[in-house]
Amino acid sequence: MVDLIVNFDTLHQLYRAYMPFIQPAGLFVTTTESHFLGQEMRIGYRLPGATGINEFQGVVVWINPLGASGGRPAGVGVKILSEAQEHKQRIENLLSRELASGDLTCTM
Repeated sequence: MVDLIVNFDTLHQLYRAYMPFIQPAGLFVTTTESHFLGQEMRIGYRLPGATGINEFQGVVVWINPLGASGGRPAGVGVKILSEAQEHKQRIENLLSRELASGDLTCTM
């Protein structure tokens, strides 16, 4: 069972959600539901231009509460635990040109 599903319609949305500083990788998922650090979750996500949903098992390592500073959205950052290198490679292949950007993200 998937706990949260996120659709990334654009590369910019994916860039804002990707957490490369989490090893091996993490994704930020916008949600107003209450979660806690260390909570295990199953996340489903759809990449820009893709028709299928990718899923991974992860753990909450970051929380943006409602009203977070910098206008950042409420939600959770989830460290990818299952098949992490595959998810990381899939995401970074799409973001290859964006990763050096100085644009703000949902977390930092």
